[in-house]
Amino acid sequence: MTEKDLEELTFEEAIKKLEATLEKMEKEELTLEDSINSFQEGMKLTQHCKNILSKAEQKIEMLMDDGTMEEYRVDE
Repeated sequence: MTEKDLEELTFEEAIKKLEATLEKMEKEELTLEDSINSFQEGMKLTQHCKNILSKAEQKIEMLMDDGTMEEYRVDE
């Protein structure tokens, strides 16, 4: 998956791909190289999801910025 492909994924699409990657790693007997590649893809998908959530958090904080804003945090 290229960086461009990754950036075009919605949060929901990235989660589905991450789940598929994890399932593949759990169910299939992969070579070491394939395991490393799957792990790397999973880490990229995880980071992409974190970035999307961070942007959503910032947007929520901006929308609530009326003096009574309560900080919204996503547990990591």
